[in-house]
Parts: sequence; structure tokens; C-alpha cells
Amino acid sequence: SIKEYLVELIKNEDPERPLSDNKIVVLVEGRFDTKIGRRTITKYRLQMGIESSSERKKTYQFSI
Repeated sequence: SIKEYLVELIKNEDPERPLSDNKIVVLVEGRFDTKIGRRTITKYRLQMGIESSSERKKTYQFSI
């Protein structure tokens, strides 16, 4: 369910200020009341084929 929440967060993020993995960690820890590492979020993001925040920002800029 953390992966589903990750997808939901990224789908609804501000295109001008995409969420960093560190910010996602804070949001996930708050929602699920558990500790999770940034590297774990990065691993999940890569498994699902989601780009980093800087790459998503570039993609958003090109799609405008």
C-alpha cells in the first residue's frame, strides 16, 4: 500500500515543484506511522518506472 500511496502522491504533485524522495519519506512516515528510508522510496520509485523529481520537473516543462 506504500507503493500505491507513492503513485498517488506523484500523480497529484505540483508540476513546478515535484516531490523529492526525502519529502515523500516524511509524508509516508506520517501517513503509515512507520520508519522508512529514502533509499527504500527510491527503490520503489525505480521499480515502478517513476523518474526522479528533477527528471519529472524537466518532463513537466516539456509537456507545457
